[in-house]
Amino acid sequence: MHRVDNPPNPYHSAHCEWLGPPPAAPLTVYEQHARSIIASNDSPDVPYRWSINPYRGCQHACAYCYARRTHEYLDLGAGTDFDRKIIVKVNAPELLAAEIRRPRWKREHLAFSGVTDCYQPLEAVYQLTRRCLEVCRDAAQPVGIATKSYLVVRDADLLAEIDRRCSAHVLFSITFADDAVARQVEPGAPPPSRRFEAMRKLSAAGVPVGVMIVPVIPALNDRDIPALLERAAESGAQSASYGPVRLPGHVADVFLSRLRDTFPDAAARVEARIRDLHGGRLNDPRFGQRMSASGAYWDGIARLFETVATRLGLGAGQRWRKCGDEPARPAGAPCGPPPPKQLPLFPSTL
Repeated sequence: MHRVDNPPNPYHSAHCEWLGPPPAAPLTVYEQHARSIIASNDSPDVPYRWSINPYRGCQHACAYCYARRTHEYLDLGAGTDFDRKIIVKVNAPELLAAEIRRPRWKREHLAFSGVTDCYQPLEAVYQLTRRCLEVCRDAAQPVGIATKSYLVVRDADLLAEIDRRCSAHVLFSITFADDAVARQVEPGAPPPSRRFEAMRKLSAAGVPVGVMIVPVIPALNDRDIPALLERAAESGAQSASYGPVRLPGHVADVFLSRLRDTFPDAAARVEARIRDLHGGRLNDPRFGQRMSASGAYWDGIARLFETVATRLGLGAGQRWRKCGDEPARPAGAPCGPPPPKQLPLFPSTL
């Protein structure tokens, strides 16, 4: 991995149409020749087995992002280092082509952006995600993408072709209804209005789309759930999912600091509500429990989401974190022991 002294500027020329105004803080880019690109997990907390991340770190700078801790594995910080020191896996497409040609690969669903957004601004110049999608198209490899970026519109034709050949789904993470409020918590991400616009364009191009209200931050964005679901349905969404905020390790420091700076009057109430979801803590690290929440307040959020999502026909109110094949339980109830298998975030086609 080596540092790029003068990284390419994704905001030059036509890219500004996709990316918006550039951030003020300086950007440091490190180019890496990775040894592998497909990551696997068998956690019941994560709704996919295989994922690919062409980038490490994320310019969207979402204060609540659980992936901030992954930068600490690189001896970097979970705060501004995660936002502004980005690792680019320049050989990702070639690695992907080699890995999916192996006889043991069974063309199982491949999730893009399992950790950081594969359509963050640097994608405008490196085009690693697009080149990886071209590999998937040629191999008839089913894919699912989770993103906050408008840049995904650039690849609408490619995603539509993949969906015709096998399967492609794009899920937009949209957590706030108001652009100005979103900017306070997600300063580097496109505003929600742009994400809904991208959703409409992909849907019109024949790409299946959905909305993820993840994370739900109690006393901050839970009131936006009905408006978000209604706008998603109007924009062509076919599914909806949700999940609670969780603040592992130093992610809590980053989020709470941003919260106190931008919403000082609400900060104490929001923190207290988050603790209500996790038994008095900011995060429940137990395997099988990390993506879940409990308590009376969460029950109300769950009922609100599921009622509105069902009325709008958005997947009958799917949860981000499912509880396996256990019997039905009241909305928002905590999950029991880890389930024996994962349930998919993206529909299976094989």
